[in-house]
Amino acid sequence: MRNSFDWTPYRRSTVGFDRLFDFLETGGSGAENYPPFDIEKVADDHFRITVAVAGFKSDEIDITAQQNMLTVSGRKAPVAEGEERKLLYSGIATRAFERRFQLADFVRVSAADLADGLLTIDLVREVPEAMKPHKIAIGGTAPAIEDKKAA
Repeated sequence: MRNSFDWTPYRRSTVGFDRLFDFLETGGSGAENYPPFDIEKVADDHFRITVAVAGFKSDEIDITAQQNMLTVSGRKAPVAEGEERKLLYSGIATRAFERRFQLADFVRVSAADLADGLLTIDLVREVPEAMKPHKIAIGGTAPAIEDKKAA
């Protein structure tokens, strides 16, 4: 079944996550839904990704930012002998995972925090001054160019 949800209103307000919406529109694949995550716009150039990583400790999670790709991966540490649990029911998924987020140009990771089973990653969009639009004043006269050959 094709997803008929229209993501257009969200595309306008989330600069930097265009490929994410392309992925959502095509339906993605079933293996890509763990762990669940949220993406929110905190301010004009500040975004936050929140990933549900219940059962993982901070030393079991790896966050890597390289070029325009943010990778969040987790792997449970091996259980030491004598510490094995005898679960009657296991409903908390603690399998290894890897989530990739395609970031827009000039988006960098500013901070990451793990609290209450939620990993929050703050992103900031910093466009260099040379890349920002500049107003050009319209003047009545062009600046004079000196002829170096005449001198």
